[in-house]
Amino acid sequence: MQLHEEKIRGVRIVRIAEQRLDATVASELKTEMLRLVEQEGDVHVLLDLKQVEYVDSSGLGALLFGHRKMKTTDGKLKLMHLNPKVSTLIKIAQLETVLEHFDDEREAIDSFAP
Repeated sequence: MQLHEEKIRGVRIVRIAEQRLDATVASELKTEMLRLVEQEGDVHVLLDLKQVEYVDSSGLGALLFGHRKMKTTDGKLKLMHLNPKVSTLIKIAQLETVLEHFDDEREAIDSFAP
């Protein structure tokens, strides 16, 4: 799985450079979320899904895993740049209140402020 990370104003931005977030990469994403929690503790993560065109149930499970892991350390996981298919999947699964998402990066980063 190809990821690019950077930190802006205390928020770890993880840009996923994959077209599919499915069973072939979901376990790697879970491992990355676990690594971030173990290394940084109360980490705030913003997942950039701009390049992701497809998410299946395994990918959705990986996103929920990351959300739960961040929450255990008072961190947060939020999403940005969802394409319409991915956004629809999150709505169908009734997870739009669990997996908060944004179209604008600045707005997303600002949303982590206390």
